[in-house]
Amino acid sequence: MISEKIKNVLLANQDSIGKVVDFDFNNNPFYIFDLSEKNEELLHLDLSDQNKFIDYIFESMKKSNCEVGIGRYDEDRIIYRRSTLFAQNEEARSLHLGIDIWAKAGTKIFSPLDATVHSFQDNAHFGDYGPTIILEHILDGVKFYTLYGHLSRESLVGLEVGKQINKNQSIATVGEYEVNGNWPAHLHFEIISDVQDKFGDFPGVGKPSEREMWLDICPNPNLILKINKLS
Repeated sequence: MISEKIKNVLLANQDSIGKVVDFDFNNNPFYIFDLSEKNEELLHLDLSDQNKFIDYIFESMKKSNCEVGIGRYDEDRIIYRRSTLFAQNEEARSLHLGIDIWAKAGTKIFSPLDATVHSFQDNAHFGDYGPTIILEHILDGVKFYTLYGHLSRESLVGLEVGKQINKNQSIATVGEYEVNGNWPAHLHFEIISDVQDKFGDFPGVGKPSEREMWLDICPNPNLILKINKLS
């Protein structure tokens, strides 16, 4: 499998991996969302109503006294029905390939490893990533990429392809819904084994029928986040 080398090298270097956000998931409370059809609250929520969706996300966290929420990897979601971006073929894309970190706009984002900037762009469409950065990493000779989506536009200022990035260096901030693809404020964090010919963009949602292929291309981001409750 493509991702096996990446998985093994990340597992072998757990102590050398830095942070993605400045939050200790293993010693502080956070809210884990269920964004699948199993969540009956979502079935009765008008996801096309921006304000209602934002309120649902942040009120859910507030009720649980959590400042941060997590959206799960490998989750077959219903929230993508709010955008035609995910339903352009006979089979809609609904399988989440990253981990979402739901947090207030302006939250700082860091590179967990030394990197170079592979690419970046503003994917400015309803339901898309908005401002996006892809970093390239080489760890023990193994190359892979990390993607950061739903950023602020300021995050792209001063970036250049090939720019060197240090571990734990601040690279971006979480964007407001007006610029982040019209989503409640959060970071979509994804590991990619091969970005192919993509530039500043890569699918973060796949077809459920292609699950095995996509999970091989995009291994579990918790290999980097190291959140015990998601293990």
